Amino acid sequence: MGKLRRSIHFLPGGNDKMFGKALGLDADGLILDLEDSVPAANKLAVRDAVCAWLASADFGHRQKLVRINSLDSEWCLADLEAVVPLRPDAIVLPKVMDAKTVTSIDTCMLNIEKQAGLESRAVKLLLIGTEDAGAIFHLNAMANHPRVDGLTWGAEDLSVSLGARAKRDVDGNYLDVFRLARSLTLFAAVAAQAQPIDAVYVDIKNSDGLRKECTDAANMGFTGKLTVHPDQIAIVNEAFTPTEAEIALARELVSAFAEQERAGRMAFTFRGEMVDVPHLKRAQRVLAIAEQLQR
Repeated sequence: MGKLRRSIHFLPGGNDKMFGKALGLDADGLILDLEDSVPAANKLAVRDAVCAWLASADFGHRQKLVRINSLDSEWCLADLEAVVPLRPDAIVLPKVMDAKTVTSIDTCMLNIEKQAGLESRAVKLLLIGTEDAGAIFHLNAMANHPRVDGLTWGAEDLSVSLGARAKRDVDGNYLDVFRLARSLTLFAAVAAQAQPIDAVYVDIKNSDGLRKECTDAANMGFTGKLTVHPDQIAIVNEAFTPTEAEIALARELVSAFAEQERAGRMAFTFRGEMVDVPHLKRAQRVLAIAEQLQR
């Protein structure tokens, strides 16, 4: 897995005003969008504008990602040919159907990287893997590719594919079919050692709902979330950042394990709870995330 990205913010391609503001946001990554936010008539002009941003703008600490048009569109290959030589951190690939989709894109990118003098697979892939009902059965295979370093899911397109009349219940929780897609995305990403990234939260004025969804996602094992409004970024970053109390507890537990191991024990009572190796691994993971975020 590559660099940890807590908040990855969508930005419509071609909007210079929004792009200028985005360079001041505290997002860990910016997705420059060539797909859904761009009308067909504007695709070429917006692609040129995004390439200009990649070539000249200072993104600071933020990763540069570009969502290209899907493989079955007329713009996909030209998007790759224009964008990949400018070496964004990752291509966000929508409408991924199966592993063949990933392999086809990878082959195109390998050729472009070679022609541009880049090392093979210098540009990673972040996959949106559940936008079609059939894709759900191929998540593990599509994520398990050496170019893929992130997997996310999309409830909006999936709801269209399913013919769903709603995505959430009256309390704002995902209906079971969307919870399943979310969980399978997490399983597939973790199994493939790619970053599991939670989907967008479209109710942009509902900060409490976003905070709850982020907390649930982090508790499940997701390590980041897509955002669509600047006000969401701080909430997302906070949710996926270990607190000082969590870090202190993890350090205490790791220290306790070291002491107990010297005595020949790997299962013991810690603060009134029986702990063993899985507890140690979780504590080490908290510390590893905290260390990476401090770099």
